[in-house]
Amino acid sequence: MPQSVIAATSQGPVLGTWQHSTARFLGIPYAKPPVGDLRFAAPVPPEPWTEPLDATRYGPTAQRRPFILEGPTTIPEPSIPGDGVLNLNVFTPDPTPGAGLPVLVWIHGGGYVAGSAASPWYDGSAFARDGVVLVTIGYRLGIEGFLHLDDAPDNRGVLDWIAALTWVRDNIDAFGGDPAKVTVAGQSAGGGAVQTLMATPAAHGLFRAAISQSGAVRFPQDRRDALADSARLTEYTGVPALASALRDLTVDELLALQDALAAPEAGLTLAPFADGELIPIPVAEAFADGSAASVPLVLGFTQREFNPPVGTTQTPVPAEAVQAVLAAHGLSAEAVAAYTTLRTDEDPTQRMGQALTDAIFRGPSLALAEARAHHELPTWLYHFTYGSAGHCVEIPFAFDLLDAERVTAATGPHPPQSLADAMHGAWVAFVRDLDPGPEWPRYTDKRRTTMTWDTTPQALDDPLSAERRIWTGSPTTP
Repeated sequence: MPQSVIAATSQGPVLGTWQHSTARFLGIPYAKPPVGDLRFAAPVPPEPWTEPLDATRYGPTAQRRPFILEGPTTIPEPSIPGDGVLNLNVFTPDPTPGAGLPVLVWIHGGGYVAGSAASPWYDGSAFARDGVVLVTIGYRLGIEGFLHLDDAPDNRGVLDWIAALTWVRDNIDAFGGDPAKVTVAGQSAGGGAVQTLMATPAAHGLFRAAISQSGAVRFPQDRRDALADSARLTEYTGVPALASALRDLTVDELLALQDALAAPEAGLTLAPFADGELIPIPVAEAFADGSAASVPLVLGFTQREFNPPVGTTQTPVPAEAVQAVLAAHGLSAEAVAAYTTLRTDEDPTQRMGQALTDAIFRGPSLALAEARAHHELPTWLYHFTYGSAGHCVEIPFAFDLLDAERVTAATGPHPPQSLADAMHGAWVAFVRDLDPGPEWPRYTDKRRTTMTWDTTPQALDDPLSAERRIWTGSPTTP
């Protein structure tokens, strides 16, 4: 039977368990359940308690169904019923106040409409083994988290992230963590969350470093686009975009509205947007003008985020459809033509997937790296190319969890432990020392060094120069 362990939070004591050398505290509420009048409100701190709170199992998730049944991700993401979805999990090697350990706060992905902090791919045992406290957080998703409503605060999911980080600041010492040594990290929507928090002044000071893995933000991201999305809700469903009209709907009824908005012709992404207050300007603009947080940043992407598996039967997509996707993501006609020329020799069945990979992930991340280099801010860029190099496949390497459920379905058989050792080691070093190590130089506008994670990791200078020039307009490295 696992040994119990108690930590004292500002709300009350929590009861966790030891699993080998890691103390696990699961499902700790950082805010009241978002139900009733709180469903579309800003997060509210939980009521205090006196008896030890059972923190031996994962708490409820905002996800009520998987993101996609078949697609680019194989992450096992359990949906756990219950109202108290604003909870977090702590994995620590030493729950002793004053231990002063560095802290990694992980925000899960899922397109801002799904995902689960209870995934076995986010287990913190390897980070704890290496002296890092890992915190994984749940937050409101979809309409509840991100749709603009005239009678509710905007970007409620972002407010949830800030509330969770505030809880970490106020409580992580009880678990052996140092509140002054917090790195915020995430993948896909979680990576976009990291970028968003860097562009959100209210979050500044809650973390000292950031890691954005395959970060994705909505485009365009202006307030007018969010208002247009809300108007579509009424146009498509007849339901007003008001908290008062949505508050008492069942989960299934709200998901049905969400599905209506997700129709291809709607063009909606339920995701953070620049509301002019909490998020003053779009993320890309904040990085470009230097107003985003200047903390050390690791960011990167996989080679084939949204590509179909090589060798599968796919119908080639017309070139015009690919060009339309590129234009919709901000490329000029000249840049679209350059991109099309660059991909001339590519398998026609891969062109749309690669275009989506570049438009959503690689292009925007290259632009952020360029902006950071322009402002001479500490930045490290990576490109994950091992195996399928598909969406999410780098996560078990970064977490050193190659034996976790369904990992080989993503990586293929016998994923190299040496790659996990190198990548996880770089993540640990960055969280601990604010530098991933001497083998991985910073990204600057002189060399544009990029760590290529493969069977044999290599730091290469400007390996994506052609793509970078198309997406950023930056000249070739001298």
